Amino acid sequence: MKTFRVKHRVTYAKTDQMGVVYHGNYAEFYEIGRAEMLRDVGYPYAELEKQGIQMPILDLHSKFIGSALYDELITIEAIVYERMEGVRIKVDYKIYNEQEKLINEGYTTLCCINAETKRPVRIPNEMWESLGF
Repeated sequence: MKTFRVKHRVTYAKTDQMGVVYHGNYAEFYEIGRAEMLRDVGYPYAELEKQGIQMPILDLHSKFIGSALYDELITIEAIVYERMEGVRIKVDYKIYNEQEKLINEGYTTLCCINAETKRPVRIPNEMWESLGF
């Protein structure tokens, strides 16, 4: 199991009238963390799609502990804690502000599907291995 971290600057467009990141944007932060995690282990989304694999989200959970602010450099942490059987993968996230204070945590569950048929396919063993399983 490996932990992946990426820094991301909060843009004005992501904030509300109070200068606080709008809650709906945390799903995009999760995607940034997940995409960079997969890229780091050699499975960028573009490569998966070339192989005919798509990864839709089945569920998303988010817990708000603090706030991210305009122009703040946040840290998005993504980790897969366990190898699931079959077609699903659960990615956990933690988001920290510039002071390294935890401001959000959550998870997404995704599945692998064949891009053409939209039918579930197993997650490649090589992907699991690259994630440390």
